[in-house]
This record gives sequence, structure tokens and C-alpha cells, in this order.
Amino acid sequence: MTTRRGTTRRPGTTRDRHGRGARGPAVWPPRPDQPPRRTDRDRFDDVLLAVVGELEERWRRHLGLLEYGVEDVPVVPDGWDLDEVPLASLVHGDGGRPSRLVVFRRPIEHRAEDRTDLVAIVRTVVVEQVAELLGLAPEVVDPRLAEED
Repeated sequence: MTTRRGTTRRPGTTRDRHGRGARGPAVWPPRPDQPPRRTDRDRFDDVLLAVVGELEERWRRHLGLLEYGVEDVPVVPDGWDLDEVPLASLVHGDGGRPSRLVVFRRPIEHRAEDRTDLVAIVRTVVVEQVAELLGLAPEVVDPRLAEED
């Protein structure tokens, strides 16, 4: 396609004319008869719920009160001296307060190449945290981890 100035432009590209933001069919709202578009966050939540559901089914009696959460990124303090970004955080509960397992979505998605990889990483991270909570080896909590090594 040739523009008014004689330069060529790839078909299907949209321009940000005069700083007004993205335009075109990619940003239009869905029609009422179409289901809403699934976001990366929605897909990640589905993966996490599937992994947690499997673990809860097997370890419910031993887990006690355990809350799960998802944050986009971890809050890293100024004096952070580790080379790696944490993928999850586990806070042990006491008394009436439940334990909390928070999974950090963006660092995990960054490491995953595809959906299969994402499921494997989420499973590994959650199983390692649950194993720490129960005081067991991760391979005991989910024997599939021993097979992956």
C-alpha cells in the first residue's frame, strides 16, 4: 500500500495518528453476541486454579487454612541483593490466621515459552511452596516432579 507521501506501508498496520491512541478492529469492543475476550490474566488464573484444584483434592486434610492469591509482580525492597526475581511467596499462618500463598504472574509468564511450559512452571512453583508448608519433599506432594527431572 502506498501512502500520500509515496512511502509504502504494510497492510493491516494501524497508525497512532496525532497521539490519539490505538485505532481499528483490534481495539473495538466485542459485539454483544460474542463472548468477552480472554486476557492473559484470565488464562493464568485458569491454570493456577487447575493446579490448586489438583493439590487441594489430594492434600486438603493436611493443608488446613490456606489462601491463594495472584499478584502481577513481587514488591522488591530497595536493598534486594539476589539475582533472581521470586516466583511466589508463602506466609505461614498462626492461630486463626490462614497461611497465604501468593504467585507472581508476570515473572512466571516471562519464563514460559508456551501454555504447556506455563502449566509446568505454575505446578512446580505451587508444589514447592505447598511442600515447604507441609514440611515434605516436593516429589512427595506431586510425584510428577520426580518424573520431570
